[in-house]
Amino acid sequence: MSYVQDRLRRTMMFVPGNNPAMIKDAGIYGADSIMLDLEDSVSLPEKDAARLLVYEAIKTVDFGNSEVVVRVNGQDTPYYDEDVKAVVKAGVDVIRLPKTESAAMVQKLVNDVEAAEAEYGIEKGSIGVMAAIESAKGVMHAMEIAEATSLMMGLAVSGEDYTSDMHTKRYPDGQELLFARNMVLQAARAADVYAFDTVFSNMNDAEGFYRETNYIHELGFDGKSLVNPRQIEMVNSVFNPSQADIEEAFNVQNAIAEARAKGSGVISMNGKMVDKPIVAKASRVLATAKASHLIDEEGNYLGK
Repeated sequence: MSYVQDRLRRTMMFVPGNNPAMIKDAGIYGADSIMLDLEDSVSLPEKDAARLLVYEAIKTVDFGNSEVVVRVNGQDTPYYDEDVKAVVKAGVDVIRLPKTESAAMVQKLVNDVEAAEAEYGIEKGSIGVMAAIESAKGVMHAMEIAEATSLMMGLAVSGEDYTSDMHTKRYPDGQELLFARNMVLQAARAADVYAFDTVFSNMNDAEGFYRETNYIHELGFDGKSLVNPRQIEMVNSVFNPSQADIEEAFNVQNAIAEARAKGSGVISMNGKMVDKPIVAKASRVLATAKASHLIDEEGNYLGK
């Protein structure tokens, strides 16, 4: 990966860019990524004030260990240019482009970011980008979007806009998003970037939220977009490895160490070959366990 640092991105919490109280407190909840929104959650008369608020927040608010993402307004709006300049100047980690439908749109964003970096004396390439896939055209172009730049951090499915574009709506079984989810996920995996699922906005349906989160975890998504801090621990409980997963990963590592000690190029565990995908999976499990504070530096299990 290039810009895409190997870090946990299980949760990306939306925070309205015009709400100072929510912005100030966003870092205390422990989301892996905080997405300050200048687009849909901000009304037209508040666009300029929200941009200034987000700029000052990035400069002054302690967001803890959370990655700071800003969703700018679309390239077809009069707010896009000033949004990009402001968040680049502020030192944002990632810019999320809404309604992405082509590689050309991503490349325009990168060019605009690089121009702002040059203007404000910021190191070129220090800010990543991500693309929100919100339409049939965006889904069909997911692969070219994912590969449009080495600064691409990830792709996100936007369920509400996509289902509207498809002349349908959200349903409990999620079948209306099946094709979009798989297209976006396949493109992200092929391009070696992150894949984020859409929000689940009904906070009164905890069972439905867990069902959907388990489903997208089984598919292979890296994380989920959220609208409420209460959903953070709910997502983590699904994405975090179990004690059995962690023990299995340590067994793989021990098998590798034994093979190396013997000078053998063949790694086996319990009489079975340990191949590259198993090694990669074990590494991911242990990295997640460490980042989630489920194990200490010595590998002792700290979870419940």
